[in-house]
Amino acid sequence: MQKKELEKLVRNIPDFPVKGIQFKDITPLLKSPEALKWIATDIKDHFSDSGVQYIAGIEARGFIFGGLLAYEMGIGFIPIRKKGKLPYKTVSITYSLEYGESSLEMHEDALDVGDKVLIVDDLLATGGTTKATFDLIKKIGGNVIGAAFIIELTDLRGREKLPFEVYSILQYNI
Repeated sequence: MQKKELEKLVRNIPDFPVKGIQFKDITPLLKSPEALKWIATDIKDHFSDSGVQYIAGIEARGFIFGGLLAYEMGIGFIPIRKKGKLPYKTVSITYSLEYGESSLEMHEDALDVGDKVLIVDDLLATGGTTKATFDLIKKIGGNVIGAAFIIELTDLRGREKLPFEVYSILQYNI
């Protein structure tokens, strides 16, 4: 598989979820085992010399790609979830959205101080959720070495909010 073939598996849905938005639908990509393998290998190769110890996947699609990558790299996976979804003692962070606030949580024992973590999600837009994930990991002593995304909406300049390496496979101007 080549990057151009991967791009063909991302469907553009105009005016979803609201008028004026060009939604990037990755469900055709998820159907392709070749695409999933290519993505995991590409990100693994990019971060192969980083010493990463854990993948932190952001709910919900970050679980798909993060779990796949953790398996491919032979390292652990840490779920970053919306508030109230984890069963054990958690650490949380609240962050601002365009029209309100949201919270993310992780188990308080998910990491040891200094552990190297790679954040994984399907999409980088404004960077707010990824920055909150970084702050959450930092709060319990983890060391974020970077973040990887399948898609980056470059016009929204989300990477500018992130104080670590950002890697995206596909870039779109919206």
